[in-house]
Amino acid sequence: MSSTENQSSALATSVKSFLSGGFGGMCLVAAGHPLDLIKVRIQTSSTNIGLAESFKQIIAKDGARGLYRGMLTPLLGVTPIFAVCFWGYDLGKQIVRNTRGYDDKKELSLGEILFAGGFSAIPATLLMTPTERVKCILQIQGNSNEPPKYKGPSDAIRGIIKETGVRGLYKGTVATLLRDVPGSVAYFGAYELFKKAFTPKDQGPEGLSAGAIFVAGGLAGMANWAVAIPPDVLKSRLQTAPEGTYKGVGDVFVKLMKTEGPGALFKGLGPAMLRAFPANAACFLGVELSLKALNQLF
Repeated sequence: MSSTENQSSALATSVKSFLSGGFGGMCLVAAGHPLDLIKVRIQTSSTNIGLAESFKQIIAKDGARGLYRGMLTPLLGVTPIFAVCFWGYDLGKQIVRNTRGYDDKKELSLGEILFAGGFSAIPATLLMTPTERVKCILQIQGNSNEPPKYKGPSDAIRGIIKETGVRGLYKGTVATLLRDVPGSVAYFGAYELFKKAFTPKDQGPEGLSAGAIFVAGGLAGMANWAVAIPPDVLKSRLQTAPEGTYKGVGDVFVKLMKTEGPGALFKGLGPAMLRAFPANAACFLGVELSLKALNQLF
């Protein structure tokens, strides 16, 4: 294959990864938003509120539609974020192949997969941080009896920029990287391991059933959150606190340890794990099905 053909093939692969990742992100939001909302409410509460109590409070105050408060932001934000994330994962694998001199058929080692997974979080963070900042602020507005400060995502973006400038949207970038780099290592590493385990011996990955993809994706999501929940707590506290409350993610950690102890780092673990399986199962199933459709197109 000529260098031009190689470049064309790499571009097509990148485009497919980008589009299928975006569709997977949409599937993830649709399946997982209610439990993500509950997770953020629990993490940002100074009291030991549980999953069931948080759920009842939301239903009592806003009804069932309250479970989808702030969903527009992640739907608009997560779609491109996951597009970039899966594109970044593919790019990470391409970097490994180019560095090692591998061809496209060479199976990557676990270590190489883990590198590509961690790499995927770096470009995704550029979109993830402002999206998470706005989403978390909108989600916690229902925690108090005061009227909401912002009417929606666009109002929140304007308000944050007015108060703190564009940099205010990127509050929590370091915390997001601390969460997403190791989380993505676990996420993609676990998915590839489970895919390999579920693949019939006499077939390749294309022989995986939709059910096997669903389970592998769900377990990958749980692996991600098992690693990511402590830095996610720090990120949520930092991003939702009034300006000047914390000097940075390290300050959040120190103050959290003094006031609430180590257990606070695992606040929201229950709803995060409950959400992780269905949301990420839907995500990877969406990615694989859309990728299969795109492979038939070009």
